[in-house]
Amino acid sequence: MMPGQRLQDCRSLHLNEDNGRFVLLAVLIILYLLCGAAVFSAIERPSELRAHGRWNGTLHNFSETFNISLQDLNSFLREYEAAIAAGIRADALRPRWDFTGAFYFVGTVVSTIGFGMTTPVTVAGKVFLIFYGLLGCAATILFFNLFLERIITLLAVVMKAVRERRIINSGLLPPGIRHDFSKYSLPGWKPSVYHVMLILALSAITISCCASAMYTPVEGWAYLDSLYFCFVTFSTIGFGDFVSSQSAAYEYQSLYRVANFLFMLTGVCCIYSLFNVISIVIKQVLNWMLEKMSCLFCQRCNKANVLLGRRNAIRPGSKGRQARSATSPDSDGPCDSDTEGRRLSGEMISMKDLAASNKVSLAIMQKQLSESANGYPRTVCGSSRHNGFSGGVGALGIMNNRLAETSNSR
Repeated sequence: MMPGQRLQDCRSLHLNEDNGRFVLLAVLIILYLLCGAAVFSAIERPSELRAHGRWNGTLHNFSETFNISLQDLNSFLREYEAAIAAGIRADALRPRWDFTGAFYFVGTVVSTIGFGMTTPVTVAGKVFLIFYGLLGCAATILFFNLFLERIITLLAVVMKAVRERRIINSGLLPPGIRHDFSKYSLPGWKPSVYHVMLILALSAITISCCASAMYTPVEGWAYLDSLYFCFVTFSTIGFGDFVSSQSAAYEYQSLYRVANFLFMLTGVCCIYSLFNVISIVIKQVLNWMLEKMSCLFCQRCNKANVLLGRRNAIRPGSKGRQARSATSPDSDGPCDSDTEGRRLSGEMISMKDLAASNKVSLAIMQKQLSESANGYPRTVCGSSRHNGFSGGVGALGIMNNRLAETSNSR
């Protein structure tokens, strides 16, 4: 392949990065589905065959014992299945369509959980559900997105305050910067996507464990079944094999139903937010894979990777990309990527933000240079600030401290 043709191919791969990411993700999802199907088939298929064998044996024994034909028995079982679909059970259950039961149903509709234990059977109910779910699901997804924005904002404020307090208490900052540290404390700083993912995962695990501790004694489930129910519910999968708050009566029934509602609300919000953050990480991995694939036959990128072997701490696998883009910001070369492209790909910190964080490092360097020049650790006192000989970085800071000493000795 000629160099010009290779360069053109690399440019075309770069320009079609969004399409490449879409195709790559689709292929990975198909492979993920195939692997999942193979694993679940290997795990669950033997149990299904054993259950079929036991059920067929039970049917034949019942038919022979009570002299009932299999045809009549199967007809009776179909009627029983229709009764189950209508919410009729052998054990006493709560009414499905009183106000509290209907409220539970619409909650599963708008949250897209959809357990399936309650479904409308009338034509009017089915038609109303179509329009009701259309608006309700859209509004709930918007609520989840706004919840995620506020969670990230809250985490950013808390983590930034902890970071500032730790730096101030470390004693590494000169007093002049220590008092006005808020002006130099990373104005564009954002929390790492991995920190947010870890906090959301811990929050979801905590909520699930607490909810399971409530469901186990109240519903009579095993603790592992309760954890399984929490994940299926909070992730809005909603199989319907386990459904909470369905018995006719509970001890402390009102308190239990309120707690059940709050656990479901907070759990769905946390899991939805966690899924969104994990999708950002997946997108970063896809970008990294696309970059490796697009630069595989790119001679220019390979040479640059040999010369710049240091990995970027901001984005996995991107080597020297910012240096190249700074050299030729308007270039159209292979494997270039502008700042907006990187920010839209899911990164939560840019090189501009990283450069802003170096102000703290400059302040520490100022103190170290000052101590080296003076021969002993030194702090800038209030009188030096009064004389106007404080501040500065590097050599300017050393000169100001010297002038302050001269002024004080006089």
